[in-house]
Amino acid sequence: MSITLEDLAAFCRRRGFVYQASSLYGGLQGFFDYGPLGVELKNNIKNAWWKELVLLRDDVFGLDSAVVMHKNVLNYSGHVDTFHDVLIDCKDCKVRFRDDEMNGNPACPKCASTNLSQPRNFNLMMNVNLGPTHSTEGILRPETAQGVFVNFKNICDSFSPSLPFGIAQIGKAFRNEITPRNFVFRCREFEQMELEFFVTEEKSDEFFKYWVEQRLNWWRKIGVTNIRILEQNKEELAHYSKATTDICFEFPHGFEEIEGIANRGDFDLGSHTKMQDQFEIRAKVKHNVDSVDKLSVFDGQKHFIPSLVETSAGLDRAFLAVLTSAYTVEELPDGSSRIVLKFVPKLAPVKVSVIPLAKNNEKIVEFARNLYKNLKENDILPVVLENGGNIGKCYRKNDEIGTPFCVTVDFDTIGQGDPDLVNSVTVRDRDSMEQKRVKTVDLVAFLKAALG
Repeated sequence: MSITLEDLAAFCRRRGFVYQASSLYGGLQGFFDYGPLGVELKNNIKNAWWKELVLLRDDVFGLDSAVVMHKNVLNYSGHVDTFHDVLIDCKDCKVRFRDDEMNGNPACPKCASTNLSQPRNFNLMMNVNLGPTHSTEGILRPETAQGVFVNFKNICDSFSPSLPFGIAQIGKAFRNEITPRNFVFRCREFEQMELEFFVTEEKSDEFFKYWVEQRLNWWRKIGVTNIRILEQNKEELAHYSKATTDICFEFPHGFEEIEGIANRGDFDLGSHTKMQDQFEIRAKVKHNVDSVDKLSVFDGQKHFIPSLVETSAGLDRAFLAVLTSAYTVEELPDGSSRIVLKFVPKLAPVKVSVIPLAKNNEKIVEFARNLYKNLKENDILPVVLENGGNIGKCYRKNDEIGTPFCVTVDFDTIGQGDPDLVNSVTVRDRDSMEQKRVKTVDLVAFLKAALG
């Protein structure tokens, strides 16, 4: 069963995944706060990406660069000159649109008026004034990649890596979008997960194809399967790009990009290096008179500027794709239905819910509390202790938030029922709803194996 973006946003608010930022004062468009379940899901996606791209590899270094950047960084990267959207105002209804939203239509999409302003460039970057006299100008980074490029020499000096190698980071970026829309898909504050992989020019095509395949496999591994790739044609490519492939997912509002993989050549390091004329830079770059370091490597014969392949994914879009993929409405044999988030277990915001069958039975509640503490001490995390009293409602609630397993402590557990079931609990599987009796001494091992 499909779900609209509006219904998904309402579900996220109701279940504590995502809230509108500054909602107490009417909200702030293009900004969102992630609630208790949302932050866990978001962190799990980040951890899965970091493990795959950094921890399991020997050729990638992690980085966390500053959010505020020197204006020269974004000047030589080309952002100051080109990072803008074309803006059109409707003079009657006072609504603003990006030029591409007009689709060549001479009338306002909202009120049909033709009383429109001339198209004009609108810079998407957010400036910040620093210091007590605001004498220093900084810019909130519009992407995380530039932090990698300006740290290239630092990484090389600290670790002496050989090509090919990569630098990865996850971090916030800011863009003053004209029309933020589609829930968390397009925001003014968002997070990116980016890898810059440095190679020789001769190997760039090979690694471009390699990373397209690697990234497709990763999305499928975390449960995002309704995806397709879109290869940009030559007319769509940035002037420095040899090739770009977008991985697109079918969101409730249509197929949209969740990750781009680009063969960017030597444009980025070539733009930021000093003494550019000493190198055979293939890309067209702005003449740099401010950089203080050469961003080159030595292959035993000569110094040269490496090429790079970039993989860039939006974390908020990944969050929305994972949530959309997991959201399922199932019809049950009794004619009722249930909402269930079928996350892969490692992404689930809550891994296990411990439920005492009778909330007023002290022995059952105490046993459940001790079991809950034992699971936490054995790194079954996050685990929650439910005490709602209605086992059916507890199951439905945990289905809706995607908890893979519910562990129920009942009268048999504490010796007030079948003597063969003392010190055992019922483990309910989220997806199949099947229940299995497990001895408490075996519970940690059982859950760790089931959760992977």
